[in-house]
Amino acid sequence: MNPHPESTPFPTGAGRWRRATCAALLGLAGAVAAAADPPRPQGLVDPPNTEHRVGKFIFASLVTPDLAASERFYGGLLGWTFTEQQAGNASYAQAAVDGVPVAGLVQRPLRSGEARQPAWLSLIAVSDVDAARRTALQRGARVLSEPHDWPGMGRVAVLADPQGAVFGVLASGSGDPPDEAAAPGEWIWRSLFTRDPDAGAAFYQDLFDYEVYDLPDQGAASQTILASGGFARASANGLPPNWSQAHAHWLSYVRVVDAKVAVDRAVALGGRVLLAPRQDRHGGRVAVVADPQGAPLGLLEWTETQDAKVAP
Repeated sequence: MNPHPESTPFPTGAGRWRRATCAALLGLAGAVAAAADPPRPQGLVDPPNTEHRVGKFIFASLVTPDLAASERFYGGLLGWTFTEQQAGNASYAQAAVDGVPVAGLVQRPLRSGEARQPAWLSLIAVSDVDAARRTALQRGARVLSEPHDWPGMGRVAVLADPQGAVFGVLASGSGDPPDEAAAPGEWIWRSLFTRDPDAGAAFYQDLFDYEVYDLPDQGAASQTILASGGFARASANGLPPNWSQAHAHWLSYVRVVDAKVAVDRAVALGGRVLLAPRQDRHGGRVAVVADPQGAPLGLLEWTETQDAKVAP
């Protein structure tokens, strides 16, 4: 097992991130479920299979007040292509890389006086959403969106872990994608930032049967790796002590060829730099940007020569 590069919390723009709300993270599930004729996204795997790689991060969703602007940003930055659908009042677009679905974006306008920070919601593979819900509740989690069918995708629920970090569980109706090295433009890593990383790792270990590895302290913040099936999936990291008002959250990273080039492109497309490109402990380079609507996004430069025993 060779763990994935370290992910680092971003010190700049932290106040905007602190104002993120669960309502933004729940918007995709709520808007799609409430539509009279829900959008039917392409399934994750074609042809379908019956495999469920429990603990694998298999999809992500974003609620945005401006779908067209989000498409321009992510298409220009990552090369994503979009298939749009309309159902009732919900405008939905599924993003793909070389035809492979990677994310779903839904437009939800801000109401007058509403303060909402867009944020990416990671969906983690399970074989039984209702059983995952019961286990999570027994271990102190809260249900934010009850298990329900997501036409075209499978069965989904949205939860908050005991420290408040929001995540989704998805039993994919088409099975789960294989464990392969992420291509540029695909999700490559997730990091949990929380006050108590040990407790956070233990919660997800119980829920997804992760193997847990503590990396030795190398002068930086300690890091715990969550792995399954021989692949590193995510890390649990402590929030900086000076972030007294920051809440626990997940941060998602996309693989890029060159972190500096990607950051410059993000800025040219209307984004902001939250963490400038920096070397991590495993030899890659990481950066964090915010899209024009404020959603944080990690960028990870990871070369072909580095160990590939990493999967979302």
